[in-house]
Parts: sequence; C-alpha cells; structure tokens
Amino acid sequence: MDSLMGDASRGALRLPRSSELVEDADEEVFLLYSDLQRNVHSDAADFRGLGYVDSRTDILTVELEFQLPRQSNSAADLSPPSSTGRRRRNKKGQKADRKVVNILLAQDKTALRSRKGDTGSVLWKASVDFAQLVLREIHANPVDSFLDPSILKTQHVVELGAGTGLLAIALSPFVGRYTVTDIKDLVPLLRKNMTLNFDGWPDCLDPTPGSNVFVEEVDWLVLHSTAAAQRLRLVAFEPIDLLLVVDCVYHPSLLPALVETIDCLATPERTVVLVVVELRADDVIREFLEMWLQRPGWEIWRVGGGLLDKPYVMWSGFRMQIK
Repeated sequence: MDSLMGDASRGALRLPRSSELVEDADEEVFLLYSDLQRNVHSDAADFRGLGYVDSRTDILTVELEFQLPRQSNSAADLSPPSSTGRRRRNKKGQKADRKVVNILLAQDKTALRSRKGDTGSVLWKASVDFAQLVLREIHANPVDSFLDPSILKTQHVVELGAGTGLLAIALSPFVGRYTVTDIKDLVPLLRKNMTLNFDGWPDCLDPTPGSNVFVEEVDWLVLHSTAAAQRLRLVAFEPIDLLLVVDCVYHPSLLPALVETIDCLATPERTVVLVVVELRADDVIREFLEMWLQRPGWEIWRVGGGLLDKPYVMWSGFRMQIK
C-alpha cells in the first residue's frame, strides 16, 4: 500500500500523513482485522453488541462533550444547538473549558422490530462517535482538524442513510448546506428530530440554526433499479462537496445499491466521499470494497492518524474525471 508523503487536502478533507491508498480489498481487510484482533480486550465491559445506543427508549438525550481552546472565543460561536459550557480542572489543577452539546432524538423502536430491514429507526454508536470526533477536532485545534472549518463552512454536505439525523443536528452549524437523506419510511422520523432541535424548522430563516438543513428521500434500491438516464431526477441536489456514509455497510444485499448511489452522486474532481464503517462481518466489508474499487476512476484512501478508535475504519474516496 502507498502512504502519503505529506498531508494532502481535497475539498474540506485533510488526509493525515499516515493515510494509505487502498488498492486490494483482501489486503485491506486482512490488515484491518489483524490490527483489530491485536487490540481486542476480553473484558465483557468492552462488548459492543450490534452497536445500538439504546433501542428501548422513545426519546434519547445524547450528550456530546469536547474541550474548547482557552485562548479563543471562536469555538463558542460555532456551537450546535442546545449546548452548554462547563469549566473543569485538568490533571495539573488548571481550569479547562468544555462544551457540552445536548441533542434530543426520537426513535421508532417498534419499527426496528416490525419493519424488515429497518435499522435506521434507532441511534447507532458510530454516529455518536463520529459526531464527537468532528466536534472535538474542529473546536480543539481547527488549524489541524481533518476537516477544514473554513472550507467546510461553504460546502454542501449530503449524508446517506442518516437514520435518526444526529449528524445533521450536530454538524450543520459548520457547513454551508446539509442535506440529510434516508428511505421514505424514515423521512418522518428525520423531520421530527429536526423540529425537536431547531426552533421553527423547516421555516427558520438564515442564520437561525437549522435553516441550512434539508431532509430528502433517497432510496438506494430504487435508484439502483432506475435507468441511469433517469436517476438524476431522483436525486436532484445541488452539486455535492462532501458525501457522508456513516455505518451504512452492514447487509450484503444493500451493497450494490449503496455503491451505485455513491458513484451516481459523486461529481468527478469535486465530491469527497467519507465512509465510516464499524468492523463487524469481514466478508461484507470485503465485498463493499471490491465493488467500490471496481468502479472506474476512483481513488480510495484509508484515513490515518488514529482519528477513530477501534472498531472503526474511515475511508475517503475521490473520483477522477475519466478521459
């Protein structure tokens, strides 16, 4: 595998120096799971199960906490909704500023059990951990954040398979436009969660929090079964700068449609795709990578820097213009 000689940027994404080019799915899966096994603890407290946060609660309060830079007030001006400040002491007894973001999320726990294939009706840990990562990076040291805040603020972010919509609520204050998508059955839940966290949504006016958030239906299976010439009418978005795919690689039957959707939505030489995967079934992850690598023009990097702890991997994809 090739590694970066130095930090590289594409759009708002800054690839850390330790990022590696992915060229072979078998090799990538072997490396990922070998490393995962070395870091697995036998303690039962480390067991994550399927990755739900709490599938038995109708309304969750999600608390995201991160440290603020003491020398700057800029981070406080970029806070997501429902946030409060705290001051704690670090190990040396010095005071440290922290920001706590409280997000209310409705779940449809009945749908999880009764609607076949519906996993997005409850919150999953991967979304919480990724939101925590982005907020921590942007607030703690925006100069070195793997997502450049100054560029991100101008960009159109689209999220696939958004489920409860946590990431849209947490990250929309940092982007130009955030389009959150999922299947038709989950659109009402997404809308409900936007109204729980953004006063007046969807009619709130700029620059009110939530005014840049839009909920749209995107069904990968429908798109996959639609003739290529007709697909753009299903996803008539403004050009996408950053496409987020967080914890969507889990069922082999959905993989062809997911890869087709990524390929369809990505504008060559513009769209950066960021895929976050929890390492569950290795055969499913191998199949996803094989399908993605087979698409013409794609360059895929494993994002280095130890940004997310195990059991996650984060890949960045960028499609070149095919001449």
